[in-house]
Amino acid sequence: MNECGRSPVSPAEWTVMESGIGPLLLAATDQGLVRVVFHAETRVREKALAQLRDHLGAEPAESASGLLSGAIRELSAYFAGELREFGLPLDWTLSSGFNRQVLRELATGVPYGTVVGYGDLAGRVGQPTAAQAVGAAMGSNPLPVVVPCHRVVESHGGLGGFGGGLETKRRLLALEGVLPEPLF
Repeated sequence: MNECGRSPVSPAEWTVMESGIGPLLLAATDQGLVRVVFHAETRVREKALAQLRDHLGAEPAESASGLLSGAIRELSAYFAGELREFGLPLDWTLSSGFNRQVLRELATGVPYGTVVGYGDLAGRVGQPTAAQAVGAAMGSNPLPVVVPCHRVVESHGGLGGFGGGLETKRRLLALEGVLPEPLF
């Protein structure tokens, strides 16, 4: 057992891929894609890999094939405007409880090119007064882009927050046709 009380799993694989929003760290286990990290420069990457190692109880191995080949292919197609729905297996072990429930609803119930309000998403999971908790769930999302937290916006039309930064959120929503492309 590791310090989180889990039996060690087979080691995760990780790689960094370039995307339309900068470098993304991708990590997968034999269960599926487990982590996507924005702005994966050295410092961010090292911190994310240490957290993954601590949680999974095994050192992630760098590899761009095997477990990650499907994720790389699908994310590349998404950023090229050729993919609207991800079909990747996902490993949900980095989220639990209410957060997992909200993220699963988001992944299956908010399609490409649409947005949903924090309160509306709270209502969809049976907690209509939990808009702030939905915001916290978005902030804890271990699989951004694939589990599209960028599609969650404020009810009055504001973008809301975003772990990858508001410019990244704007670019993802523009890619999906929700917002116009930036002029520069």
